[in-house]
Amino acid sequence: MRIDIVTIFPEFFSVLDVSLLGKARTSGLLRLGVHDLRDYTHDRHRTVDDTPYGGGAGMVMRPEPWGEALDDVLASEQRDPAAPLPVVVFPSPAGEVFAQTTARELAGEEHLVFACGRYEGIDQRVVDHTATRARVREISLGDYVLNGGEVAAMAMIEAIGRLVPGVVGNPESLTEESHENGLLEYPSYTKPAEWRGLTVPPILLSGNHGAIAQWRHGQQVERTRRVRPELLD
Repeated sequence: MRIDIVTIFPEFFSVLDVSLLGKARTSGLLRLGVHDLRDYTHDRHRTVDDTPYGGGAGMVMRPEPWGEALDDVLASEQRDPAAPLPVVVFPSPAGEVFAQTTARELAGEEHLVFACGRYEGIDQRVVDHTATRARVREISLGDYVLNGGEVAAMAMIEAIGRLVPGVVGNPESLTEESHENGLLEYPSYTKPAEWRGLTVPPILLSGNHGAIAQWRHGQQVERTRRVRPELLD
């Protein structure tokens, strides 16, 4: 999978060099390119924003540098005309809410581009024009507002990247997690069997895998009912 990120803070994504995603990048499972939006400006101040038409507080990111940046990223690799168009993700609190199902959909794509806006957002014409040559997804992490798209993009890349085959060593571990079957994950325990007066549930020490599976499912239902009851609907 190829992932490109356009941002005014390219150093933010240095964290992608560590942990499982860093190993996947080294091995070639993930190809990652981080692009500084300011490299596509042509004034001495490397300006990427301006005041909004119609008035109002804040600044809006200008279309010119975004257009050139996305031109470069989308044209930087020869693509089979029969292959699906790249997916350009615009992190936005006004977008669809990101979920595990979204991560699974995007993990099956060949090329993802994350366009990280700042301030009051990116000029809408950038989104509209990009939709003429790529598949556009405006996606929100949740019902709150961040200072920019970098944190949201990083969270999505982590959730998507770990679903790419080969990134996580034991693929079975991906099937028993929260939100994979509509329920939250069951609680986990490890050695020692007793710690500070608290003991591991005896069923987990029984060796009866059928009973353990039944107990874990019951724990999933109970935790989901207690913490996220709306998921049970």
